[in-house]
Amino acid sequence: MQLPIVYTFRRCPYAIRARMTLAYAGIRYEHREVLLRDKPAAMLAASAKGTVPVLCLDRRVLDESLDIMMWALAIRDAEGWLDFAGPKAQDMANLVSANDYRFKPHLDGYKYRQEKLHYRTQAEVFLRDLEQRLNTHRWLCAQRLSYADIAVFPFVRQFINVDAGWFTGAGYPRLLAWYEELSRGTLFNGVMHKYKPWQPGDEPVLAN
Repeated sequence: MQLPIVYTFRRCPYAIRARMTLAYAGIRYEHREVLLRDKPAAMLAASAKGTVPVLCLDRRVLDESLDIMMWALAIRDAEGWLDFAGPKAQDMANLVSANDYRFKPHLDGYKYRQEKLHYRTQAEVFLRDLEQRLNTHRWLCAQRLSYADIAVFPFVRQFINVDAGWFTGAGYPRLLAWYEELSRGTLFNGVMHKYKPWQPGDEPVLAN
């Protein structure tokens, strides 16, 4: 049986959370690094969206990072990242949705637009919620790690990296500690190796 193929870009937060979940689930796959300015035809044939990550299976293609996460966790979830029900499960889903659809546009503005202070201020609404959550329990939604932490982490990482000096003194001590614990962990660092962009005919690069 052919291994899954994953088209990915090292620094993309959507791709990072997918790769972290695949690694956690112990799923072996062929890693195909992509240059976003020069997307391979094979990836575009699999998913016309032209975004990463793209997971190619024998009979289906998943081209949304959350779908890839859920597919991987359905195969193996040894520490119970999805083992929550009722209001807690809904809270996690709501948090990830807020990250993807409210925080992410402000993050993009903070990174790329001239009105950085405006977008940073808007983004801080979400960051304050995360800080308050970490006042209540060790992780974002519970006393133990959940998929919501992994789904949100790469985006907070991008935000911090815009101006790490400012963030360190901005009054988010628990969020900073949460970020540092995840960023120093083997799960994150294990999926951040640098690979040359994939070309047709290359020897397969296997991950996990």
